[in-house]
Amino acid sequence: MGFYDHTKEERTKLVEKINRHILSDIHENKVGFIIEYFSDKDTYIRKAAYQAMGKIFFANQKLQNKIILLFEKLLKEKDPRIRQSAINAAGEIAIREFETVEHLFDLGIFDEHHSVKNAVIGSLKKAGEKNPEPVFIFARKYLHHPDEEVRREICHGIELRGRKYPLEVLPLLKELQHEQKARVRNMVIHVLGQIAYEAGCLEKVVADLNHWENKELVEEALGEIIEVHGRYKNFAAFTQRQAAEYIGKHYKKTNS
Repeated sequence: MGFYDHTKEERTKLVEKINRHILSDIHENKVGFIIEYFSDKDTYIRKAAYQAMGKIFFANQKLQNKIILLFEKLLKEKDPRIRQSAINAAGEIAIREFETVEHLFDLGIFDEHHSVKNAVIGSLKKAGEKNPEPVFIFARKYLHHPDEEVRREICHGIELRGRKYPLEVLPLLKELQHEQKARVRNMVIHVLGQIAYEAGCLEKVVADLNHWENKELVEEALGEIIEVHGRYKNFAAFTQRQAAEYIGKHYKKTNS
């Protein structure tokens, strides 16, 4: 029975039970309940479990070292759902204490399973929105990593912060403007589109792109920005036509 097959009252009781079971496991140095919930096929059961781990971490200072050691153990489990949930739980902690769980992301970013890598991206997004400084330090560490998938993940991971504060992420994206690998290059273009549609952002992005050297990539990105203004017309500060007109007026095809 899935999480949302329960009534609202039943879901509240289920979350309380998950919290009790996980806290019991931590106190008793066991992992039975944690593995049961972390490996559940229902996304929302897993989410309730990893959110519980985050809450327990901050509510019980004496248990924090045990919880970090437990994460390290869980990242060795064969089931990728368990490893994914462990990274997502670390992401709950990273919102306030990134450095405490940074070494877990160092492991997760090289995991063999895409779901675990995606959990790292999600955690970076979540933490970067509220706690950007250590996230950017982490991102810079891997920005030019030889593995193209790592570069792509890092680029994706800084996207959410950039939606409200594009000037904070543009310097990192600019370093990837000459990227040769298509998947990374396309992610740079995607992120540029995502950080340019909220109020006050298009102006900042276009002003910065005027000083990029790779004009071919920039013009592709500007096309993506215009498309995003159409796709997100209910959220964008400009209409698609206004965005295109603004770019036409303010983008310079040669460096100033």
